[in-house]
Amino acid sequence: MLWRNLVRPLFFSLNAESAHYTAMGGFRTACQIPGVRRALHAIHHVDDPALNCPLWGLNFPNPVGLAAGFDKGARWFNELAALGFGHIEVGTITAHAQPGNPTPRLFRLPEDQALVNRLGFNNQGCEAAAENLKHQKIRTILGINIGKSKVTELDEATSDYLRSFERLYDFANYFTVNVSSPNTPNLRALQDRDRLEDLLTALLLRNREMAQAKGVAAKPILLKIAPDLTEEQFDDIAQILLDKQLSGLIATNTTIERGGLNTPTQTVEAIGAGGLSGRPLRQRSRDVVRGMYRRLQGRVPIIGVGGIFDAEDAWQMMCAGASLVQVYTGFIYSGPGFVGRINRELSRRVAQEGYGHIHEIVGSKA
Repeated sequence: MLWRNLVRPLFFSLNAESAHYTAMGGFRTACQIPGVRRALHAIHHVDDPALNCPLWGLNFPNPVGLAAGFDKGARWFNELAALGFGHIEVGTITAHAQPGNPTPRLFRLPEDQALVNRLGFNNQGCEAAAENLKHQKIRTILGINIGKSKVTELDEATSDYLRSFERLYDFANYFTVNVSSPNTPNLRALQDRDRLEDLLTALLLRNREMAQAKGVAAKPILLKIAPDLTEEQFDDIAQILLDKQLSGLIATNTTIERGGLNTPTQTVEAIGAGGLSGRPLRQRSRDVVRGMYRRLQGRVPIIGVGGIFDAEDAWQMMCAGASLVQVYTGFIYSGPGFVGRINRELSRRVAQEGYGHIHEIVGSKA
């Protein structure tokens, strides 16, 4: 109630991007007070073995993670983990520092509980991210999302991804290859079969080489795709994932579609280009997860993202085939108690419906 009636209206009175940095700056400062982070963890963490999700040699304490885009520079992940997340994915991080697109570039659509962003991978680059990570004790399962620098030509994309992958290798529990943002020119062309095969082949080879040299297990590599692909493209991607034995898939990124919104058309048109996230993406993302689960025959774990605002949304996404879920826009609209509420309800429902473990529902409605 406090969030909905007082805190959210205050932050929503600010420019969306300014509110984000103001909120996170204050949150990080609060977490530096002795005992605050521990208290937050005690309040929001749900300790239920039935929610533990073992994947890729990692034990996710619950299935609800934070999607990339929220902590672009790998600065706040430890503080955010105290809010009950089972994992945090930082980024998107690029090889080169870049300012992103001109402001304003992040917009709320309250009538739809949605956001539109055209941030454009604004970040300080992989070197700065590595410095941030080097000076922190990582207290959560950390995914690192990497993308192509805007200044890098499409034909040189592989070397650009490799540079970020190599520099950040020691800090990631898993990597996500982002080829699906609509806000970097030509990036989605990397979802085409030939380019995608070349990129993933190079990353997988370098992964094996670095793991062998360091005497560690190879890092899980996941691919993040758009919801706006054709059926043929989904077929191609599924075949590549199986052929390359990629660790996982994240479905989906934001959409460029604008159909069915409650926000007035003139307001949407005035906002302009960008990726739409939030409730309007819920059914489309779930359908993509279901379709990819069928194509992959359950052999490649999927992280479902898009339109998750409560435990029912998370449950249905997992029934469609997702082994884990990620949230972003729902967290913005619902506040810091959001993840704890979802996990408590998932825990209750698993017990109520007689399941021994939440993974028993994965793909049950695919």
